[in-house]
Amino acid sequence: MKTLAVLLTLWAGIAQAGCRQALALALDISGSVDSREYALQINGLANALLHPEVQDALFFMPSSPVRLMVYQWSGPGTQQVILDWTDVDSAATLQVIVATIRGASRPQGDPSTAIGAALLTGLSQLSTQEACWKRTLDVSGDGKSNTGPEPQDIRPQMSAAGITVNGLVIGTGAGDQQQTFVGELQAYYDARVISGPDAFIETALSFGGYEAAMVRKLKRELQGQLFSGEP
Repeated sequence: MKTLAVLLTLWAGIAQAGCRQALALALDISGSVDSREYALQINGLANALLHPEVQDALFFMPSSPVRLMVYQWSGPGTQQVILDWTDVDSAATLQVIVATIRGASRPQGDPSTAIGAALLTGLSQLSTQEACWKRTLDVSGDGKSNTGPEPQDIRPQMSAAGITVNGLVIGTGAGDQQQTFVGELQAYYDARVISGPDAFIETALSFGGYEAAMVRKLKRELQGQLFSGEP
């Protein structure tokens, strides 16, 4: 009976919560990403959100929805929100989110790769979502930071704020060169970008595999949080 009472108390708290996870998605639009790769990234994210298993995870607890925002990043001064914070509380809302993402345009700006600046933008955005049980930032990227603040210098701020940072590493090239590049970039993200006790890296060997990698990542983030017993 005591166990049942604890479970009922937990679910009562869950039912009253307004947001179970704030999830910010940061998309790489640096100079190494050409127009075809940009389209694969934008459409890959949109398609991943419509994947049946991702939708199941998103809508698992309608009274406590996932809150989503998306921004594009490249150089220190090029950070553009393409989807402001939105509760994914219905299929109709998800369709609006997907249409908004598909309608995004690529801004003109510094084509360099400033992962540290992208992390700071995510920190600023997620700091407004303290009511959510969990706050997560996803950074997609196909290269190492080459300008702006060093990403590893931002990690302590993310950890202090209780924000988890995950990575989606995108490979380039072909054959052995591709495998070497992906391995190096994974190691870089692991050492300098991701943070939090449950942080992880997902990998796409190329932009052509971005959609499938995004599906895997979203399922792991959303389902993992459901099974963790939070809040």
